[in-house]
Amino acid sequence: MSYTKALLLKVVDAFQSCYNLSISEDQVSINQTKSEFEGDFTIVIFPFVKQLGKSPEEIGKSIGTWLIENEPSVVAHNTIKGFLNLTMSDEFWSSTLSDIRLQDKYGYQDRKNEKVLVEFSSPNTNKPLHLGHIRNILLGWSCSRILDACGYDVSKVQIINDRGIAICKSMLAWQKFGEGKTPSDHYMKSDHYVGMYYVRFEQAFVEEYQAFQTSPTGIDLYNAKKKSEQSPEAFFKEYKNTYFNENSTLGKEAKEMLLRWEANDPSTIDLWRKMNQWVYDGFDVTYDKLGVSFDKLYYESNTYLLGKKIIDKGLDNGTFYREDDGSVWINLEDAGMDKKILLRSDGSSVYMTQDLGTALQRYEDLGANRMIYTVADEQDYHFKVLFEILKRLGEPYADGLYHLSYGMIELTTGKMKSREGTIVDADDLVKEVIDEARSMSAERGELAMLSSDEQEDILRQIGLGALKFFIIKVQPKKKMIFDPTESVDMQGQTGPYIQNAYVRIQSIKRKAESDNINIIALDNINWHPQEKLLLRSVMQFPAIINEAGSKYEPSLIANYCYELAKDFHRFYHDLRILNAETEKIKMARIALSDTVGKVLATGFDLLGIEMPSRM
Repeated sequence: MSYTKALLLKVVDAFQSCYNLSISEDQVSINQTKSEFEGDFTIVIFPFVKQLGKSPEEIGKSIGTWLIENEPSVVAHNTIKGFLNLTMSDEFWSSTLSDIRLQDKYGYQDRKNEKVLVEFSSPNTNKPLHLGHIRNILLGWSCSRILDACGYDVSKVQIINDRGIAICKSMLAWQKFGEGKTPSDHYMKSDHYVGMYYVRFEQAFVEEYQAFQTSPTGIDLYNAKKKSEQSPEAFFKEYKNTYFNENSTLGKEAKEMLLRWEANDPSTIDLWRKMNQWVYDGFDVTYDKLGVSFDKLYYESNTYLLGKKIIDKGLDNGTFYREDDGSVWINLEDAGMDKKILLRSDGSSVYMTQDLGTALQRYEDLGANRMIYTVADEQDYHFKVLFEILKRLGEPYADGLYHLSYGMIELTTGKMKSREGTIVDADDLVKEVIDEARSMSAERGELAMLSSDEQEDILRQIGLGALKFFIIKVQPKKKMIFDPTESVDMQGQTGPYIQNAYVRIQSIKRKAESDNINIIALDNINWHPQEKLLLRSVMQFPAIINEAGSKYEPSLIANYCYELAKDFHRFYHDLRILNAETEKIKMARIALSDTVGKVLATGFDLLGIEMPSRM
């Protein structure tokens, strides 16, 4: 039961007793009383005015009076327009804090015996993880931890896109330009090494295409196919993909390599396995830096042929239809979408076929009735179609599918393009934020007494905390710009600002322990308004976790932690803690500070962020 649930139930009883009005709990709205009014909690009276035919003031007075007479924790009330403000007893605050302190995992819900799958990251094996992957990873990871806190049995998965023309481009470029060398020969991180050859392919292709444009063949093509008044630059920009598929020597070689891979050619498969392993080794290093892991991996090379079983089911029950050329389709026009091909005329699958089969495979593997797909918003329509098809097929998990869609992320320097080598590697970004933390720490000079290893670990925690919080605090659907310098600002809405609140609390605890201060009891305390405000913020934590889990919205926890840290910094500045007026008040403020610290640490843990012991 939440710490306002008992009060809510009493309000329900009050309406029944005072007006013989039967209402449910969800009809009652309880909020924190605004600072300009007297009280701790506010009951919204407006919804009952018309129903009872009485003024808000009359209703508020009768409900408030009944509560004082029947609920010992309510000691005063006042009604301002349609709002009944209630003042709680000192015993209420003492017992609430004591009870929270007894809980090992405050805010966590009871286990639900329900399985949830969260897919995130899902990279390609032709390049290292980059800034866009970081947003994906952080959203998926924090969402999985929040759902676990909500009581679900969570499986974290990714599907690795390890096949296709883009992968063959890296392989072909290494064959042509790699001279048989390995990542260790170049002292490079192995996924960066493979990504270098993806860029190298694009560079070679651009050179080839530029030469074609000025060749007799290219000039004749332009003269024959140009649209009226179309410049050579505009024509060849538009023609680039067609050139790759129809004219390019490099394009032909890459497509031939893909065909050899699909034919299971031994030498091609050996090269593919070798270069993919280089990438996997690099991914593992990056995932370890970010503190994330997976319960199960799926590979597109294994899943791209899945879906035949589900296609047969759809044909049998009339959900799908076959065209004269043998291709299989579904018509979704009645749902505001279009006709979608699911199987080509030659029997080969498309991405939708694969995703249908993969969903079925995951259900069979893991038994999850809810599946969360963390994928950028450019795939919104794809998932809308996928989910609609699965619903029409009557799959048992179809109602539990959710696309955790997120906007693109850029740096202050602008957009990134992996083929042109302007992508921001995840490893480079992690190093940059840690370096920013190092510069910030050097200015403050507060880590100088620690060993170099201790300093580096704290700088890692601060830098990664800055990176993760800055990204997670933004509502997923919004596009965002990441600024490494702004992310470590100790005074802004940042991870380090919140970590600093936690560090201050640890300093208070160390001092209290050195002075042998023990929290014995929290009774007979006259609670200060700022103490009550801080405790009310702590009381919101379980509801915030529940809301974040139900909405798949980690930013709710990030922004809650910021507001709680801000309340604590104000409390720390305005009130004496270790030299408080009395021993009782000192114990209460130490206990309250410790509780805030635990909530901040739990909140950050749900976001995948560590708390440093010092800053």
